[in-house]
Amino acid sequence: MNMNRFLDVNPEVAAAVAAGKPVVALESTIISHGMPYPQNVETALNVEKIIRENGAVPATIAIIGGRLKAGLTPEEIEYFGKKGQAIAKASRRDVAALVARGEDGATTVTTTMMIAHMAGIKIFATGGIGGVHRGAETTMDISADLEELANTPVMVVCAGAKSILDLGLTLEYLETHGVPVIGYGTDELPAFYTRKSGFGVDYRMDTPAELAKTFHVQHELGLKGGMLVTNPIPEEYSMDPAVINGAIDQAIAEAKEQGIHGKATTPFLLAKVKELTGGDSLDSNIQLVYNNAALAAKTACELCKID
Repeated sequence: MNMNRFLDVNPEVAAAVAAGKPVVALESTIISHGMPYPQNVETALNVEKIIRENGAVPATIAIIGGRLKAGLTPEEIEYFGKKGQAIAKASRRDVAALVARGEDGATTVTTTMMIAHMAGIKIFATGGIGGVHRGAETTMDISADLEELANTPVMVVCAGAKSILDLGLTLEYLETHGVPVIGYGTDELPAFYTRKSGFGVDYRMDTPAELAKTFHVQHELGLKGGMLVTNPIPEEYSMDPAVINGAIDQAIAEAKEQGIHGKATTPFLLAKVKELTGGDSLDSNIQLVYNNAALAAKTACELCKID
């Protein structure tokens, strides 16, 4: 079956891909579930603007009316922002049902990678990836993002894994599945809100050209799967590790008490951390997404020179 009959690629995105020009994919869960309206729409449009300023074409990805969309119009972004959490979060397991029913879905890292690959887009910028949740040795709560990274040849530029996760086990899982974890300008895995986690990365790279070359070679070698580029949050927006970790520990304890699990876990924890940090975590979240978008666009430009 050809999945492409369910896929609508925005004409600007399709022309850029066909011409071998740089394109950067963006997810839509950050719009619907990541922050309130109208801040979510403003942020999404700003991210697209930053990608353009750095020489690439943005392609925000979503499911609308049962169609897989690679590249949204400003009106579609506005629609997503207004509907917010009324839109279902769509992981790989949800795609067929949402398409069959003609419903909307906000794409996670997993589904954004999937649809980007279908559309011929090789680089994707996001905030943070999912991973192995704390206590996964008994709950088996492991994000589908990791499995997608193991199988889908898309470079994901992020600020590390969210520190609500078990970072050590997340790295172990990626290593087992052959996913290289690159630190951009750092030897240490960034932990989303903070620049340090205490865990090392596989390789440090300091230029977009080096990232692009490594990703190109990985593809040329015929190695399946993606590449994870971890880009630390800019110093001036980095949060105090003691403050953020204290908020995370409290949020995890409350989630356990309330019996929250599965795909409800991350939105609950992020909302609780935002509440406990007085909104500082949301400001940091926005800035790190902007930072990742710029790096992804620069890397996409370098990749086009060698692909």
